[in-house]
Amino acid sequence: MSSILVISGSPSPASRAGIVVARVDELLRDAGYDVQTLHVRQLPTLSLLTEDLHDQEIADAVSAVLRADGIVVASPVYRAAYSGLVKALLDLLPKKGLRGRVILPLATGGSQGFLVAMDYALNPLLTGKGADQVLRGEFVLDPDIVGEVIAPTAAEAIRAAVDRFTLAVEEARFRRKRPQLRPAV
Repeated sequence: MSSILVISGSPSPASRAGIVVARVDELLRDAGYDVQTLHVRQLPTLSLLTEDLHDQEIADAVSAVLRADGIVVASPVYRAAYSGLVKALLDLLPKKGLRGRVILPLATGGSQGFLVAMDYALNPLLTGKGADQVLRGEFVLDPDIVGEVIAPTAAEAIRAAVDRFTLAVEEARFRRKRPQLRPAV
């Protein structure tokens, strides 16, 4: 089974993005995946911001990204921009550190107007780090999450996104393991 990393870019331990991350983690585990969830806010702040790769927690986080077959990147959107924690983590990666990995972006925000943050901010950040398979993400409106409950329509959209993601991860895994066939001469 493929290795999946779920990155939470929420700066708050109690957040709507965190609720989405918990649901995605649950769906992936139920499907039998080896899932690691990385809450960027729990990394040492000074080491994260100074890109101190000698810090063991930072080195472990970078290693987790580079080992993953598939990565879910979840971020709240503030003022039409993704969380700075996501950017700080991705800045630690080598230039093409996301190449060959399937990426599913997820975001939460207060209005549909913030949806553009995925297409015009988050996705370019991911492709700038070499991501060559960024799937169509999902944006969950803040009013669709009350307490720890996700509205049925939003929950179904998340489930469908996770299904697309797992299919893409398995297809990528198959392509990597398939022997290269050469024509007989």
